[in-house]
Amino acid sequence: MFSGIIESLGHVLTAQTGDKSLVIDVDTGLKDIAEGESIAVNGVCLTAVAPAATGHARFFISSETLERSTLGALVAGSRVNLERAVTPATRLSGHIVQGHVDGTAHYTACTPSGDARRVEFSVPESLRRYMVEKGSITLDGISLTLNEIGPVENSAFTIALMIIPHTWAHTTLGTLNVGDAVNVEVDVIAKYVEVLCQTK
Repeated sequence: MFSGIIESLGHVLTAQTGDKSLVIDVDTGLKDIAEGESIAVNGVCLTAVAPAATGHARFFISSETLERSTLGALVAGSRVNLERAVTPATRLSGHIVQGHVDGTAHYTACTPSGDARRVEFSVPESLRRYMVEKGSITLDGISLTLNEIGPVENSAFTIALMIIPHTWAHTTLGTLNVGDAVNVEVDVIAKYVEVLCQTK
């Protein structure tokens, strides 16, 4: 489990495409990653299969993960958001994040708002029922608050979020270009509530 508070910005050293899979070597900047440890890479829970004391780690990415996330677009030099799994004593500064991607969204706009920035993303209609204003969402592993949710048009809807200077500077949000895709994880509590309400 994660909290959506980015611990480090890493970059991809190598990306090796296999048979419906991808292996990436990442300079994590985290010196004590253990083999088998779960790390959220751009919001996707991955297992470190070959960590090194130098701060590098290797991750195997399956076809299922490639189909549901943006990780297949990673190349050498790509920057990634990194977070280690929480411990029982960790402050939950964000919200409960599993690292299980529900879909992808596309970056559509950024407008300055004082020292902050108002950013917008286009999200698939299928995820609309899990979102409420002032609720939580995870984009590329970053725990964020939904400020506005637009109406569904052409099978998609727009969300708007206010990004403070710290988040802009310490995550990959500041490197996005219009049209770029990000991984989306909706609030897991909303999904459980939906299932409970449908159970007879």
